[in-house]
Amino acid sequence: MSGFRSKLIFLLIVYFAGFSTAIYTLAPAPEYKGQPTLCGYIAAHSDNGARITRHEVVESFNTGMHKCVDFGKEAALRTARFLKDKFRKMRDA
Repeated sequence: MSGFRSKLIFLLIVYFAGFSTAIYTLAPAPEYKGQPTLCGYIAAHSDNGARITRHEVVESFNTGMHKCVDFGKEAALRTARFLKDKFRKMRDA
């Protein structure tokens, strides 16, 4: 009976974690007015004293995110090919 209870508790934790993540993701972002932002902090603390614009920060972040997504896609394709080859070898043997 304890196996059933632990599975149920685990499933409830996973369910509520997913549900809370969905709510957090879909909730509108709060509007901060008059408070310091990340862009302002970066611009104030840059190494060479040059001001970094919000557009540059967003563009840099966007480029980095696209690199991460592309790397993830390539890794998933390599893993799929590797697993297909292993399964094919196991089936043929």
